[in-house]
Amino acid sequence: MTESFATPEVRREGPREERDKTVEEEPDESSVETCPECSGHIVHNETQAEIHCQDCGCVLESDQIDHGPEWRAFSSRERDDRSRVGAPQTQQLHDRGLSTVIDWRDEDAYGRSLSSRQRKKMRRLRKWDERFRTKNDRERNLKQALGEIDRMASALGCPDPIKETTSMLYRRALEEDLIRGRSIEGMATAALYAGSRLENAPRTLDEVAAVSRVDQLEIERAYRYLAVELELEMAPTNPEAYIARFASQLGCPDETERRSRELTQAAVETGVHSGRNPVGIAAAALYAAAKLTNQDVTQPEIAEIANVSEVTIRNRYPEILEAADEVSSG
Repeated sequence: MTESFATPEVRREGPREERDKTVEEEPDESSVETCPECSGHIVHNETQAEIHCQDCGCVLESDQIDHGPEWRAFSSRERDDRSRVGAPQTQQLHDRGLSTVIDWRDEDAYGRSLSSRQRKKMRRLRKWDERFRTKNDRERNLKQALGEIDRMASALGCPDPIKETTSMLYRRALEEDLIRGRSIEGMATAALYAGSRLENAPRTLDEVAAVSRVDQLEIERAYRYLAVELELEMAPTNPEAYIARFASQLGCPDETERRSRELTQAAVETGVHSGRNPVGIAAAALYAAAKLTNQDVTQPEIAEIANVSEVTIRNRYPEILEAADEVSSG
């Protein structure tokens, strides 16, 4: 005997009936699903992991998979602590942060101390894990260089974008076999100096040499070689790029920093900076702005921060003031 299934009859409802049904059932506006048995409203019950009809109770789907976490968090700090997602990929690590690391603490998942036998086993596993993270001499070279870059960048207070750019430059130099015959520290320092200039947050050569383990002459040679071989297109450093850092170290107010930027722009516009050290131009502009805004800043203080001589500041700031007058009058 063959059973026949009749198609549910669709009853047209007037405006008032539709309004009453909307008030009673409060259906989701984004959902247009209806029950195949009674054309009732479909409800997604996340607690019971099923989809059923609100009118007749017909279960359409059960045992749904919950793709969310099984834990609950009531604050952003709890959410970060309980999250199992690792850090994003980064160029600052030789393996881009994709390898695993065994924790240095001799504790189990419940925070209990391991036995002496287990501690001995974990020390052995850490040692072999550290060995397997670098498979060849190229990876060992990269690991040492990136560690040196991170040390120098942290000492200089460089942000992550500079570290990422520096790491990319050193990776390119290693891939093109530019490190052969040269010291790792020298090429890493040159890459850091170039990366800071590419990110428009330059550090002076004296500042970079102060935190490096090689002398300044080797850094200069490595930088010129790196810039030529990698075809780095870097414009001359704008003196204005040093203003914010020098003003922050001196504790100058915003008015002094703004005025020094205007003086630096006037010097660049008139060509006073051409052929001169941009650090000296920035230091002289900051000293002139401090005098114009009645700030108690001396030449020795600025000279010590900018690592230039007092004679340089004394010779440059009258030229900068003259350039500013020329721009304002013109």
